[in-house]
Amino acid sequence: MGGYEPALTFILDAFRRSKHVVTANKALLATHGDEIFQNAVQQGVNIGFEASVGGTIPVIKTVKESLVANRIQSISAIMNGTSNFILSKMTDEGKSFAAVLKEAQALGFAEANPVYDVEGIDAAHKLAILLSLSYGKKVSLDSIYREGIARISERDIEFARELGYRIKLLAIAIRRDREIEARLHPTMIPFDHLLANVNGNFNAFHIIGDAADSIFLYGQGAGMMPTASAVVGDIVDIARDILKGISGRIPPRVRNEEGIEAIRLRPFDQIKTNYYFRFSAVDRPGVLSRISGILGVNDISIATVIQKGRKQDGAVPVVMTTYKARESDVRKALEEIDKLDIVMDKTMLIRIEDDKLP
Repeated sequence: MGGYEPALTFILDAFRRSKHVVTANKALLATHGDEIFQNAVQQGVNIGFEASVGGTIPVIKTVKESLVANRIQSISAIMNGTSNFILSKMTDEGKSFAAVLKEAQALGFAEANPVYDVEGIDAAHKLAILLSLSYGKKVSLDSIYREGIARISERDIEFARELGYRIKLLAIAIRRDREIEARLHPTMIPFDHLLANVNGNFNAFHIIGDAADSIFLYGQGAGMMPTASAVVGDIVDIARDILKGISGRIPPRVRNEEGIEAIRLRPFDQIKTNYYFRFSAVDRPGVLSRISGILGVNDISIATVIQKGRKQDGAVPVVMTTYKARESDVRKALEEIDKLDIVMDKTMLIRIEDDKLP
């Protein structure tokens, strides 16, 4: 059962009747997880939710059980099969976003209204659940920076290829001292990274623990049978506990509910990463110096520049990549650049995670 109600009421009522529950409802857990998990513990029942994140991929069990001895340092993941299918097709076949979206809808990979997939809402729900398991109590979805794939063009994919990257809709969580950096957006990642080679409607999770180091999980992230596989797995786990006369052997989250602290998220404007910019600039002398001057004033150092040939409308695409820069400085610089009379359209920005990819 999807949605918030009556699903939440049914689950809490089942707990009051001492019934165990298995759910795949990621939106409900991302929004009401604290209440659900705490009620399960109070009533002495189990809640299984493996299918809510990653479909048939056992990422919930991995974080809760296999990596229980670890402090999770980072998670980087492809968590939406529809968006990954679209970006893979655009990359491999040179098709437009609109054309591939229609194909995905015809194949049943995308809904008639695909906003939850292409705008990253579905993946944000899953990221919120993983944050809750890995770092503390739930966070508000509104506090997780989210950006979808609808603005990605064939031109950006071609420039990414020329620079040695593929574009993926990436969910990222990183421990930064006492804060957690959490974000979801299109990301350029190097060809040789495992996540760059996750294509079609597959999902993948790259998790780094302080003891286990690097873990990579890959598989079908959605669909009837993969989801059913995860649901039945939870049912069997609970049935085994019932046969042994036990309950709550493994808490809903990694630690007991009373020991879980609130998550402190790092403000998104304070994150630092590398960036790709594509400017649509007037074809005249001095353009590069004006743009680079504004970037320099805002502490943004240029790593590479690509300028293509003249276009009929007099504008040329100018592509720049940067060294690590602060998000707030980038936004300030682009706001100033987009007001220049030499720039004909809003600058395209894509964040880059290179060899430092968590």
